[in-house]
Amino acid sequence: MTCKNRVALMCLILGTMAPALAHARAASSSAMDTKRKVPANPNHPALSPMGPGAAKKATAHRSRKAPANPNHPTLSPMAPNAGQRATPALTPAGATAPAATLNAPVVKPEIKQDYVQKQDPDIPAMQVGNLFTPRKGQPLSYWDGLVGHLTVEAGVSGNPWTKSGHNFAQFYVDRANTTTLNQIMGSLSHPVSPVGGGYGIGFVFEAMYGSDARFDPTIGMGENALTGMYQWAPTQAHIDAHLPWLFKHGIDVQVGQMYGLLGAEGTPALARPFYSFNYASDYIVPFETVGIVATMHLTDHMDWIMGIDAGNSVTFGSSGNNSRPKGYFGFAWNNLLDGKLSMHAIGRFGPQGNNGLTRYSADGWASAGIGKPANHLMQYNAEFLATYHINKKVSVTEDIIYLHDDASRDDVYGFTSYLAWDINPSLTFNARGEIFRDNTGAVITQYTGTTSYVHSLSNRPYAYFNAAPTTYGEMTVGAAYRPEFINKHLGKGSFTLRPEVRLDKSLNGTRPFNRGGTVQDPVVNNGTNNMFWFNCDATLSF
Repeated sequence: MTCKNRVALMCLILGTMAPALAHARAASSSAMDTKRKVPANPNHPALSPMGPGAAKKATAHRSRKAPANPNHPTLSPMAPNAGQRATPALTPAGATAPAATLNAPVVKPEIKQDYVQKQDPDIPAMQVGNLFTPRKGQPLSYWDGLVGHLTVEAGVSGNPWTKSGHNFAQFYVDRANTTTLNQIMGSLSHPVSPVGGGYGIGFVFEAMYGSDARFDPTIGMGENALTGMYQWAPTQAHIDAHLPWLFKHGIDVQVGQMYGLLGAEGTPALARPFYSFNYASDYIVPFETVGIVATMHLTDHMDWIMGIDAGNSVTFGSSGNNSRPKGYFGFAWNNLLDGKLSMHAIGRFGPQGNNGLTRYSADGWASAGIGKPANHLMQYNAEFLATYHINKKVSVTEDIIYLHDDASRDDVYGFTSYLAWDINPSLTFNARGEIFRDNTGAVITQYTGTTSYVHSLSNRPYAYFNAAPTTYGEMTVGAAYRPEFINKHLGKGSFTLRPEVRLDKSLNGTRPFNRGGTVQDPVVNNGTNNMFWFNCDATLSF
């Protein structure tokens, strides 16, 4: 099939899936965040299926510019109890507590009354952030809107049956029977706010320290500064603008480093319903991109999304993976059916292989470089994500994702369903079921060293093991508990505890779990056909 035909086929798929699922009242909200693929394309995700509390929270075109979260619109379906968050349809950006914390305390914004909505009804009026308290009676300055947030997550994973010390097919929760400081994430941001003439401007700067940073680098932005279990990574650094151009509700633009636009589970601790990730969010969506994304608001409920960037978790030149651009094309529909249904259909296209020559270490491991063919061997990624709020307490989300890679000659696809039920303001029940197919076994890869993933991105030899072609199934049940007796003493902070029980299983007879591979034989065939494990994390956010 030619490149042109592939693009046409992908566009056809994106154009036909959405109306069919919408007619069936499938479930969703647009999600845009990222995870990564392996040897041929290490990507990275970041989005969370969010639930019931978020039901009618954001208006179609204003939600993406919500003061508390200047991130790109049409992102992940939000989690239960998100009713207290500022923008349920936005991507979890460490830039704001709403996107990174469940049950965050409500801070009533202070608004200068003679300033409200005079510039453009599509841009929220100036609000006071959480860093400064202007004197009463004084006019607000732009810098009064600064917002700062800090989140600390630690967790433990139990898998007494593993012989490898790893939980197979996991990035962040890869170390079995180990207590881990996953992330200390801090951000400084300013929501998109009016600057006159219908224009608005904002920004987000965010960084992370912890074990999760091993899998969230951007090559060319400080990778390998630390090489142990605990590392650091800049996760967002972008300028956001609202432009009153072309369309009734204008265009939103983000320029810089940002989370990817695909995936249902996000990098920030509470940008997902569970401590562990589903297969699709860990392996076949982009985690970080450096480039530009434009969201054109065609109507009150429909957006057109386009973007161009350097690639998944890379930058430019010697810190890139090849000499060709990559990009997004898709649509998002927000707050349909009286605010109950949101969804997106987004495609990502471009060569993702590394055009360096293959390198070998002294002990025999190889790098991911494939030479000049990487400049034209395409990768095609498509996702349909929908969230439907059954009522104020219950929501369902469906994530359907597909990837084809010319370099690895692999076709990978997954179907994930989520259920979120707000039992009460302090307790949310979550369930997830997934079927995921890796046709060659080249995508689901366990990176065994603390720098293996970074090395895979930068064309250096890295240690790993993987599985034969496998159809995976997983079922996870858990809860998000926000104890009132603790949170009432935390002021603007919030404490969340998330226990979960999970079963992973090979559905086609392979045995990839609970064993490791070697450099001579990295494909695991002598493990078990299932993995039963249990996890719990605790998150403190301000």
